[in-house]
Amino acid sequence: MAFHLSGNKKKIVNNLLWATGGKVINLGGALILGIIVARYLGPEQYGLMNYVISYAFLFQTLACFGIDSIEVREEALGKVPYTTIIGTAFWIKVVFGIICIALSIVTAIIMSEDAYTVGLISMYSCYIVFNSFNVIRNYFTSLVQNKYVVISEIFRTFVGIAIKLTLWMMDCSLTWFLAAFAFDYVLLAGGYVSSYRHKIGRLKEWRFSLPYARFMLKESFPLLLTNAAVIIYQRIDQVMIGTMVSKTDVGFFSVAAKFVEVMIFIPATIAHTISPILVQIRQKSEEAFRIKSQQFMNISVWLCIFCSIAVSVVSYWIVRYTFGTLYLPAVAILQVLSFKMVSVALSHAGGTMVIVERLQRWVFFRDVFGCIVCVGLNWWLLPRYGAIAAAFVAVMANLAAGYIADALIPAYRHIFRQQTKALLLGWRDLIHIKELLKH
Repeated sequence: MAFHLSGNKKKIVNNLLWATGGKVINLGGALILGIIVARYLGPEQYGLMNYVISYAFLFQTLACFGIDSIEVREEALGKVPYTTIIGTAFWIKVVFGIICIALSIVTAIIMSEDAYTVGLISMYSCYIVFNSFNVIRNYFTSLVQNKYVVISEIFRTFVGIAIKLTLWMMDCSLTWFLAAFAFDYVLLAGGYVSSYRHKIGRLKEWRFSLPYARFMLKESFPLLLTNAAVIIYQRIDQVMIGTMVSKTDVGFFSVAAKFVEVMIFIPATIAHTISPILVQIRQKSEEAFRIKSQQFMNISVWLCIFCSIAVSVVSYWIVRYTFGTLYLPAVAILQVLSFKMVSVALSHAGGTMVIVERLQRWVFFRDVFGCIVCVGLNWWLLPRYGAIAAAFVAVMANLAAGYIADALIPAYRHIFRQQTKALLLGWRDLIHIKELLKH
């Protein structure tokens, strides 16, 4: 099968390859680093570290205010000078970042965290301000030039690993490791700035516009709500475990989550790869689109089912020979949490259909439903059953948002029927993987 790509298509494919390669390296680096740090710190301190990281991450979403997608869209349209778009987005993020740092500290105090934990949250959450330089990444994305930001991210990954290995050899405390993780964002910001100055221009050219800021905030507010709902049901589990069970259990849950983060990259990659193909097919034939989209769902879901079963079966050996015997309580969690890959496959497949068919207006209800299920079930089950309950809830929350919600939203019920068919009969299409890429 030969592909003859135009110059623009080659640019898009090259951009996708850089983005995918960078993601693989960063995920692999994070997993290796997680193993090293976890074995060094032990379950209790490793759990506390992940609790602090997850806690700050919840506030980062508010600081971004959903502006990233709006920035990329506006820069791609080119109706406003890019220096005004970047400058305005940057200062909005800085202001909200400072507010969110203060909120993270105040809420930690209100939740009666001990002084040491509050101190760690205060220190680590400062990275939120440096995350404002993500506006540069968005600009390169709008130009379809991910190569430069991916190089910065890979550089950050390797330098970050070197720093943490140095801390490990120097027998440093948890505080130093958290400071190093926060410093990763300083490194990343520096890489973005360097790429921008080398390829685009000077940061002094950025301009803040108050009227344009009002426009961006108005446009991004619905996305803030959607993003907040997604982040809550994807990341709040570790915060709730740390608050309602123990920080040590956060450590066990985090070990399982590290492997699952790598696993769910598979359905995400399949969705991103197939999405443009489905768009082209739909323009030619609605019937062909229905056949190919069903084939896409079938293959994606059943590949993930087999992967989840395999990981669940060998989870003891995975944990034992990576994180070590101290983390064996994570085995049961991984056996359950591995099936999150299937729920994510259903969600990504349905989400791809939503985008291709331009039905995004109802996505907010999917995410809010998943958020309610996640928080509600965790609140009810965590005190009774501990961290293993959070693993079941993580799978259920993704199923609720990416599958069950489609049955409740009239515009998405045809997608729900396709997802159900994929679950029940999709295994028959596994032999047709090559056919999926033909159009």
